[in-house]
Amino acid sequence: MIAWLVYRSRQGRQSSQEKAFLRFLFPKAVWSHPSAWLDLRYFFFHGIIGKFFMIGLSAASVALAFRWSSGGLSITEVSGQWSFSAGADFAIALRFMVVAMIISDGLAWYCHYLQHKSPLLWQFHKVHHSAEVMHPASNYREHPVDNLLYIVVLGVGYGVILAVAVRLFGYVPTMPSLLGVPLMMLAFNLVGYNLRHSHVWLRWPGKLSMIFPSPAHHHVYHSCHPDHIDTNFAFMFPVWDVTFRTYHMPEDNHDAKFGIGEGNAEELNTCSRLYWVPVRDAFRVMKAQALGREFNISKPEPVTATQVASSEKTG
Repeated sequence: MIAWLVYRSRQGRQSSQEKAFLRFLFPKAVWSHPSAWLDLRYFFFHGIIGKFFMIGLSAASVALAFRWSSGGLSITEVSGQWSFSAGADFAIALRFMVVAMIISDGLAWYCHYLQHKSPLLWQFHKVHHSAEVMHPASNYREHPVDNLLYIVVLGVGYGVILAVAVRLFGYVPTMPSLLGVPLMMLAFNLVGYNLRHSHVWLRWPGKLSMIFPSPAHHHVYHSCHPDHIDTNFAFMFPVWDVTFRTYHMPEDNHDAKFGIGEGNAEELNTCSRLYWVPVRDAFRVMKAQALGREFNISKPEPVTATQVASSEKTG
């Protein structure tokens, strides 16, 4: 529906036929691109097969962090226990949801920041940036090490948040939800989450883009243009980028170009290479660091065999 509104605002009423809109929604330049089909293959190969393992690891991280922070309590022991009225309970749950979402998003922002600033973590995170076109399946082009980082950090963080809530209220508040989805997450989806990984440019006017996440915010993040690199790390609240000066929002997408824009980007062109090339490069980074080689952490780049050989000679 949002894509339809974007289409109408750009094309006008004379071009509002269904076939024209479908061409806008599924452009041949995107869906015939090899990068798009690699995303689809990787989605089934990695996203579905590893989903159950990731869910289990996430639950374990939350449970362990909660038990440690609460002094040995189990989540199941305190879930669903409360002594407040329905109105008071809803107010507590609403405040809990807002605070939990803000803290979790802050942790995610910091993880994302480190993935770009740490040469080691960048080797794995560059998998997500290697997509040369954007479509919904591009969201799942992530290396397992990236997944593990977020699962552990956010799982531990959320477990601590739950433990603090138990200390304050005596129980674990439930998040207000609609259709089984937390209200804040549902609102996030309704402002075009799926268009974040798409060709559809949508930017909120004025300073609204600094408050509410827009697809354009994430498009700039994926761009390899020099002005766009290492910007817009936030997932839900761009205020983190504004606060820490990593926010950038051009008026249009004229300069936005997806990909990592590096010499060895063509190596990440198969499912197997999306797995093993980052591991190989990570070992090269660790080897070079052990030899005393300095890295420009503001613009991390993969280490080539030539660079490692040079480091060995100077070492």
